[in-house]
Amino acid sequence: MADPTDARPTGGAPSPGSIQGLFADALRETTDLARKEIALFRTEMSNNLRSLFLGLAMMVGAAVFAVVALLVLTDALVKWLATVVHSEALSALIVGAVFLVIGIGLALWGRSAMSLSTLTPTRTTRQVRQDARVLSERVSG
Repeated sequence: MADPTDARPTGGAPSPGSIQGLFADALRETTDLARKEIALFRTEMSNNLRSLFLGLAMMVGAAVFAVVALLVLTDALVKWLATVVHSEALSALIVGAVFLVIGIGLALWGRSAMSLSTLTPTRTTRQVRQDARVLSERVSG
């Protein structure tokens, strides 16, 4: 025979207003929140790693352009020394300088893409702080 002072219905499930029901809801919501935070973290880290690999590719590209620039500039210097006054050496110097500028630009872009600050999961951190604030407001209010 059921106790009339028992707040639970006869099925054994906690009623929505009981302590057990509130605790079960809080536990379920916390689990869902943690699952969503982990999914957000994974997504953000995947994007950050993609950016890191792009930066690495830019650094490889920069190295290729720097090697080409070095070869062209070396060839230009040799031609310039061989033909002190002719314009062939000057044109080779201009081409080498352009490749060098491209290489420096790619290196700077790759370095900025590979900085440690781009790997920080800022959205996840911001979302966790916001969720913690909302949970503390729910508990206190």
